[in-house]
Formats: sequence, structure tokens, C-alpha cells
Amino acid sequence: LSHVWRNGESGPLHSPEFTMLEWYRQHESYDRTMADCIDIVRFSAEISGNDSWQWRGKTCDPYAEPEHLTVAEAFHRFADVDLLNSDLSTLIDAARTLGLHVAGDDTWSDVFSRILSGSIEKNLGLGRPTILYEYPASEAALARRKASDPRVAERFELYIAGVELANCFGELTDAAEQRRRFEFEMHEKQRIYGVEYPLDTGLLEALNHIPEASGGALGFDRLVMLATGAQSINQVLWTPVESG
Repeated sequence: LSHVWRNGESGPLHSPEFTMLEWYRQHESYDRTMADCIDIVRFSAEISGNDSWQWRGKTCDPYAEPEHLTVAEAFHRFADVDLLNSDLSTLIDAARTLGLHVAGDDTWSDVFSRILSGSIEKNLGLGRPTILYEYPASEAALARRKASDPRVAERFELYIAGVELANCFGELTDAAEQRRRFEFEMHEKQRIYGVEYPLDTGLLEALNHIPEASGGALGFDRLVMLATGAQSINQVLWTPVESG
């Protein structure tokens, strides 16, 4: 449980400095981490005495059995997109149909993220928590691919009342595969932003000694915000960046 920093992000759900709860389980699948997330939500509801979590007019019962929804199912339901069979052109057409802006140099990942944040997230965690899982492998740089379908990876996010609360993985512990992914990402950053960062060689070395595991990262301030009925993350921060 520690402080985390993000450069420049500020708003009702974002602060440049916030608190993250992070944990790992050796020799456990990410199904267990899903259960951990729900346990944390229910415990928070119990100690807060609030059994109806709300944010911007959306309501969620934290004790309700969660909905399990794959990313592909969510794109089909809320954006009419066959995600795993869609190329960039198809995604661009879908985004424009949804009224979302698309830039000329947007990649597949850019348009995927825009549809997810612009048209899908607001429909998640309504009435009951939603576990959105099986992200496309390209959108899960630290997660292992699903053995039965390598197009997707063992990544999930937890949503409550349209708010993303946790981001979790079946951890990728293959150092060679992780290096390949890091190198690809660094190439893309250099191509798009003209900036190059060094590889995290410490992590790559550590992966040679880490057993199979699952892990989770949960936004503690957002958890407190939802449990207390606050409408902005700044209302639950000790030193908010801005009022609200």
C-alpha cells in the first residue's frame, strides 16, 4: 500500500499522486485475484456501512454477485464490434459511428482505448460489480496469454458504477517474452513521441526467479471515494491537487 505518481493526470477520478493497493499470489490463477477484488469491495462496504455505491447517477450494490464479461463480449454488446476479428479500419469506422474522434495517426490500440473509455466503461458495474476480462494480448503487456486462446491475455479490470477500480493479471513470468514486449513498446514510444527509455533490466532478471503468479493493483482512493459516496477523488485525498 503505497503512493503512486502519474504525470499530468487530474480530474474527478484522477490525481497526479494517489495510493495503490498491490498484491501478488504465488501459484494462484487470476481467478483467485478476481475473488480477492470482490472480497475487498464487500469488506469496504461492511466497514463503511454503505451498501449502495453511487457515482454520477450510476448505482452498484457492492454485495451483489459480480458480472463476468469478456472484453470481446463488451465490444459486441456496447459498440457492435467483433473485436478479435477487427482490423484498424473496422475499429475506426466503429469509433466514428459512435461519435468518437479518431486522429490520422491513431493505432489499433489507440482506437481500442478510445472506444473502451468513450462507449463501454460507462456501462460497466451498474447494479453489480463487473469483472471485464480477457483483454486482447496487445493490450496486456505484463500478462501471460491465455493458453486456450492466445489472441487474449489473462488481464481483467474491476468496475463499480462505471468506475475502473482495479487492474489485475495472470503475471507473465517468461523473461524472454517480457523483453520482446518491452523492446516493442520502446520502439513505439520512440516512433510516436521521439522518446526512448531504458529497459527495466532489474525486472527482467527477477522474472527468472519468480514462480507462476497472479497479481492485482487497486486504486485505494477510488475505493474510499465509492465507499463513502464522494463524487470526486479530491474529496478523499489529504492534500488534493485542486478543489472538487
